[in-house]
Amino acid sequence: MGEQKVLQATKDHASFTRHLLDDISALEYMLENNLFEKDIVRIGAEQEFCLVDTDWRPANNSVGLLQQINDPHFTTELAKYNLEINLDPFELKGNCFRLLEDQLLALLAKARVEAKKQDTRIVLTGILPTISKNQLDIEYLTPKPRYHALNETLTEMKQSHFQLHLQGVDELNLSHNSVLFEACNTSFQMHLQIEPNDFVASFNWAQAIAGPVLSICTNSPLLLGRELWDETRIALFRQSIDTRTISMALKEEDARVSLGIDWAKGSPADIFKDNIARYKIILTKDIDRNSMEVLENGRIPKLKALNIHNGTIYPWNRACYGVGNGKAHLRIENRYIPSGPSVKDEMANFAFWVGIMTARPKEYDDMSLVMDFKDAKSNFIKAARYGKDALLTWGNKKYEVPDLMEEVMLPLAYKGLGRLGIDTNDIDELLGIIQRRITGTGGSQWITSNYRRLRKLFTRDTSLRLITKAMHTKQQQNTPVDQWSHINEAEALKQSAKKVGHIMSTQLLTVNENDLADLATHIMQWNDIHHVPVEDENGKLTGLLTWNHAEKFKNQPGNDALLVKDIMEHDVVSVSAKTRIKEAIRLMKENEFGCLPITQNNELVGIITIKDVIAFDHD
Repeated sequence: MGEQKVLQATKDHASFTRHLLDDISALEYMLENNLFEKDIVRIGAEQEFCLVDTDWRPANNSVGLLQQINDPHFTTELAKYNLEINLDPFELKGNCFRLLEDQLLALLAKARVEAKKQDTRIVLTGILPTISKNQLDIEYLTPKPRYHALNETLTEMKQSHFQLHLQGVDELNLSHNSVLFEACNTSFQMHLQIEPNDFVASFNWAQAIAGPVLSICTNSPLLLGRELWDETRIALFRQSIDTRTISMALKEEDARVSLGIDWAKGSPADIFKDNIARYKIILTKDIDRNSMEVLENGRIPKLKALNIHNGTIYPWNRACYGVGNGKAHLRIENRYIPSGPSVKDEMANFAFWVGIMTARPKEYDDMSLVMDFKDAKSNFIKAARYGKDALLTWGNKKYEVPDLMEEVMLPLAYKGLGRLGIDTNDIDELLGIIQRRITGTGGSQWITSNYRRLRKLFTRDTSLRLITKAMHTKQQQNTPVDQWSHINEAEALKQSAKKVGHIMSTQLLTVNENDLADLATHIMQWNDIHHVPVEDENGKLTGLLTWNHAEKFKNQPGNDALLVKDIMEHDVVSVSAKTRIKEAIRLMKENEFGCLPITQNNELVGIITIKDVIAFDHD
């Protein structure tokens, strides 16, 4: 959970920097003098989840809901349609995964009771399918100082809009003026306590296994209705807060979201030092106690400055320092696993990762001797793109994911959990879920296969809402995704579209105002369409060509030389995606329009016709 009472880095920067350096000195002192908790290993987790309204679209009531839940385990997230649960730490032994699951289910049930009172539902998913461009507006930013400071600072550093460029089966190119792209990401963050003398070796091992682990746990194939990567969160999160600028100079800069650039070396303190050296301070806080003075007084410091800075960089495996019951500890936070599909799936992912983490073969104690870091990085990107269809490198050999799971990763997971004394029944149940995913259905496969099928029957909006509704229903049963059935078309939702953005067509044919009119009319004939938007060289909407214009054009002398701009309607009325459908119908009736273009900043983003709105005209 990030510190909420923070300032932009321009405020009291020097004082904060001094505390940051003191924290490093204190950390090194504690490492040198064995002041860290040992001989015990704990696990913990953070559950991010989405809030949706009765139409299965993002809600905006997280702050009010948090007050009603009234439980310190819960906290806000960046957007008003997200919340987070911070679970208690459990000692890594016996039935710890069952205890963690029971606590998470109980807290989710508590939240659902209060959410229902506000006509709100809870959904676990890596990216909420029904998020639209509308929910990325600044009005959805949670009104907390940390989030506003983060948005303002990163926007200033970027010096331009944030750019999103993603290509999978579909393609998404979008520019945005805030960090709210980041709010689309919802994860299940897993924590594993590590002894200081084994921390660097364990951290590098965590980096090495990230690709293989992710490949079998993906659950985020859709963003804004586009089918992109198997785990789209990986690219989305990286680009959503990327403060690097594009220039004519060839510069190497590190993204704040990254797997890293090389294996860690030295001591745990060197990992934190490297982060301070590579990433600018962007948030500060008034700190009244010097951490070295706290140590001199016989107490363990919280290293507040170090933790604030650590919370503004987002490595997929993050080194973390904490204090519990007056004792310092170090842990690795796994940040790349998506939320969902079910709590049971999340427990399986957790047990799988912990098992592999604790079964590290001795030859991997020094990763630099057995694996090139770029192979680990390549594995991670390929796993995010292709999931279990990826081809990964392990031990100088190329593996298809199913083979790598069967031959290497699952045996390690069983071995590690067995050594820890985890209950045999829990091991068999949780790793059995991973085993079934290898040849069966995982989260991304379930979403993608249902979306493709539903799109043949319904609009994009309805298909996304059906998927979200089905997720919600199946999650409450807490069955793993490999047992989820296909969505039944008979469960089709009642018509609840309210804005033109919910029903507009987005795959459009357009013509340029300088095209030959004859070409434009042929395009209309070939595609049996009666309305074609007209754009200029800059992609701005400048007119509309209808079938009536085309008919008039046929009878004009010298029509072979006419351009689209010579015959199009120049005075075009357009609306935004936020326009209510009722208002659009009124405009179409009063002006006898057969269609309405949908624009944003005068750029065409969609179109609706009489056919699209007839079902909503009840007058």
